Amino acid sequence: MSHLTMIKPLTFCSFKHRPSSHIQSLFRKLTMTATLGAVIAMSGCSLLSVYKIDLPQGTPITQTEAQKLKVGMNQNQVLYILGSPAIKDTLEPNRWDYIYDYKAGTDGSRKGIANVKNASQHLIVYFDANGVVTRIEGLESLPVS
Repeated sequence: MSHLTMIKPLTFCSFKHRPSSHIQSLFRKLTMTATLGAVIAMSGCSLLSVYKIDLPQGTPITQTEAQKLKVGMNQNQVLYILGSPAIKDTLEPNRWDYIYDYKAGTDGSRKGIANVKNASQHLIVYFDANGVVTRIEGLESLPVS
């Protein structure tokens, strides 16, 4: 006998000794596991969403805060009451614009906070050449509280 005929062929997956029903059962389990995993993964995509931050832009001012402003105040007093304006126009330095926009993110939506769009909250303070308030516009566009 030669040395080549004495070596048995090595088989890693021999299906000869297993009944076909066992293979079918194994294939069914594998298919069910893969299907269940895909269903869970897809349901997770629809249930969970990306966290979105709230986007406040500008200075939120209420009517009660803005009513503290009086004609005759100076610019430092206005800064103390309202803070820095959103717009200080270099072409019109005697006008300060306080604009506020808000886009609700995940937390704002959960709390039911409405969006404020297109600068609908817009307060304008006019000064004379000496920096004294002469006129205030837009109080009605601000929220009460």
